[in-house]
Amino acid sequence: MAATTHTVTNQAPPLVGYDVYACDRALTEGVERHVAPELLDGVQEELSTLGAAAGSAQAQEWGALANENPPRLRTHDRYGHRIDEVEFHPAWHRLLGKAVSSGLTGAWGRPAGHVRRAAGFLVWSQVEAGHGCPVSMTHAAVPALRTDPRLAAEWEPRLTSPVYERDLRPPQEMSGALFGMAMTEKQGGSDVRANTTRAEPVGGDGEYLLTGHKWFCSAPMSDGFLVLAQAPGGLTCFLVPRVLPDAGRNVFRIQRLKDKLGNRSNASSEVEFDGTWARRVGEEGRGVRTIIEMVAATRLDCVTGSAALMRQSVTQAVHHAGRRSAFGGLLVDKPLMRNVLADLALESEAATTLALRLAAAYDADTEEERAFLRLAVPAAKYWVTKRCTPLVVEALECLGGNGYVEESGMPRLLRESPLNSIWEGSGNVQALDALRALQSQPQALNAFLQEVGRARGADHRLDAAIKGLLTELADLDGIEARARRVVERMALVLQGSLLARFAPPEVADAFCASRLGGDWGSAFGTLPHTLDLASIVERARPEA
Repeated sequence: MAATTHTVTNQAPPLVGYDVYACDRALTEGVERHVAPELLDGVQEELSTLGAAAGSAQAQEWGALANENPPRLRTHDRYGHRIDEVEFHPAWHRLLGKAVSSGLTGAWGRPAGHVRRAAGFLVWSQVEAGHGCPVSMTHAAVPALRTDPRLAAEWEPRLTSPVYERDLRPPQEMSGALFGMAMTEKQGGSDVRANTTRAEPVGGDGEYLLTGHKWFCSAPMSDGFLVLAQAPGGLTCFLVPRVLPDAGRNVFRIQRLKDKLGNRSNASSEVEFDGTWARRVGEEGRGVRTIIEMVAATRLDCVTGSAALMRQSVTQAVHHAGRRSAFGGLLVDKPLMRNVLADLALESEAATTLALRLAAAYDADTEEERAFLRLAVPAAKYWVTKRCTPLVVEALECLGGNGYVEESGMPRLLRESPLNSIWEGSGNVQALDALRALQSQPQALNAFLQEVGRARGADHRLDAAIKGLLTELADLDGIEARARRVVERMALVLQGSLLARFAPPEVADAFCASRLGGDWGSAFGTLPHTLDLASIVERARPEA
């Protein structure tokens, strides 16, 4: 007999069994905008299949299990042999296998490869973000390896393969492979030129032995790593395989796994090299230049990953508010809640639109687009990742106490939200990198201004913001101390220009009024009440 005191009513049902891709209008419209018409049907079908998988109960269970059962380090086998392996829950392997088989490491060389991959990454990362780390690094390793045609010929087919290989094996026996990256050390952090790991040449064919440590090495179960070390000619990039061609294990001593705030499903480690065999990638002394394209690609994934966290947070908030009643009506119909949801939706759509524009620039691969990326990527990485955490906090609050409970999934999103702002260079690093581009590469600023100039005249607040940005850039006094302010304005102007050109009028109007026109408070939910907030919320609903 059911307890008469325990009748469950007025609870929003779980958001499950939906197409994460098809329900995201900003994302689907962006794909339609950037993919050639002759490819569009196939790309849409591919992404919708992935979206249905991402919205399934099974995938959501994988995400929960992978985080409830974090990886474990096994330094030795039962007999005392050093093995340095990391054990993962089966759910992790299912998530990673789905990502690889869906082409999320295979952008290079495919038509519209970067847009379709960015869209897929944004969709699948909403299931669980931690496994996106090895996916991102594997994808991003390709341009660095291309500086050495022999290494690229050997490894690129494995890195871009749709086959996921979960066990460590000799490279020549593998159909697919994953890559990691190990750059930072205890004493230097982002200042990689302070690295002390040594690389001694042992032959005339680009072979070296490494001795030293790395303070942060994510995804240590990967098949290979790009590593920075001090060679006789200076800081140099190297490829370190986990398994040697003769099937022996390379020296790769995992000291411990990091106990992190979030990203719990993914292993981040401290490793030591002691006579570790490596192959040089690029020239001696040009390690930063060699690896910089990998860093740029992972920074774009930080933007896309944050956009995914934002979208999933907004989706959960709108879903809850559309089914939860309070004070005589649905929450979504209450004017103040509608303002909060619309404000969150604006931030999310601006992030998604910008991420796809950057991916499209990679696909175009023209001189102008490469110059645009040089400035737009650090600006976007700085701003979008900074906006992620406050958005997730506000979205969680929309669920009230329910959102603060682990079962809702919102706490996992919150713990994950600061990560992309730290990974691949924190806020100051991004702002200073953009500053370097402004000072040393005038073509980057020209390309950026041409991009935002395409929306000139579309909105008077955008025009005024562009003028204000030019005034900021013309004044170099104290520019380093103002770097964050300048880069923030750049990112907002770029987002505003894209929304003015491509978003519905109510979205562009609200963004320009609040983010560029200054008619906004210091918290979400302070948009001008005269805007068409209902249409913005309706656009963000997770229903196709």
